[in-house]
Amino acid sequence: MSHILLNFTFSFGAYCSGLLLRDREEELCILYEKIHMQEMLCRNGDIEIQVTDEKIKFLKLKVDEKKREIESLLKMLPVKKALDSQLVMLQIQHSQCKDRIKEMEEIFADPTNESRKRDLGGKDPSPPELLKKIEQLEIELVQKEEKLLETDLLYEHLSRLLSRAHAAAADGKQDTLLIAKRKMIKVRTQKMMALVAELSMQQALAIKLQQEVRDKEQLLMIVSSRIDQGLPPPEEIENECLKILRNEKMQKEARAAEEEQAAAPGYMRTTAEPRPTAYIPNDEHSLPLPRPYGALAPFKPTEPGANMRHFRKPVVKPIEV
Repeated sequence: MSHILLNFTFSFGAYCSGLLLRDREEELCILYEKIHMQEMLCRNGDIEIQVTDEKIKFLKLKVDEKKREIESLLKMLPVKKALDSQLVMLQIQHSQCKDRIKEMEEIFADPTNESRKRDLGGKDPSPPELLKKIEQLEIELVQKEEKLLETDLLYEHLSRLLSRAHAAAADGKQDTLLIAKRKMIKVRTQKMMALVAELSMQQALAIKLQQEVRDKEQLLMIVSSRIDQGLPPPEEIENECLKILRNEKMQKEARAAEEEQAAAPGYMRTTAEPRPTAYIPNDEHSLPLPRPYGALAPFKPTEPGANMRHFRKPVVKPIEV
């Protein structure tokens, strides 16, 4: 009967501790959400502070620029008076020039005034000289036209080559953009597949834990109903209690043996890494949950040595979607 009461108290305590842990987990989630909100507010405040600092720096630069303009204008103030006096003199000279132009126009417009004309001097060329000069000018004109045609042909050829080069460059840009997009899509698909695999593992673990919780709750209800009816608990619970007691006894004996072994003079404590005791099966019809190896644990290889530089690394094929 003591074993039954011990098992009942143990299961009831586990149930109560599970409820308390769930409540604490909900409180912890709420606290994490509040912390996240506070961090978001802090980040927004930092961004606003940076923006205001930049505005202050910009306004300070504007103020310094205005100060420099005021100083330059103050330095130019003594020169302004001299420039004003020079401007007045130039305006007077401009009005005098206008009056002189009007007088000259009146003199040249008068047909009775003989002093308004002036002989330029020199002599006019003869008709043969004019014909020779015309022929020479025509020859020069033909040469200029030939050079102009050559430059036009060269310009058309260069424009055609430039258009081809621009088209080839545009095609190359499109090809590089398409290749970059394909690479990005491959990387994103690989990340997505990894996240989906991790999510499936987490979902499988959650389903397993939920099933365990349901089994424990059902077992607790069965035990409580049997105790209310005055019946003993099932044999499975009694076997579990005996198993727990046996495990505790074995642990105590193992701890005592370790203490005795540690007290021996030739005892050495090892720091080697433990070997894996479970694996995840690749079966499609079962959940990806870890399974124990049992007695046939795999061999753990040693770290690669210096001779690994003589081996070529395998080529990883990309995933095609």
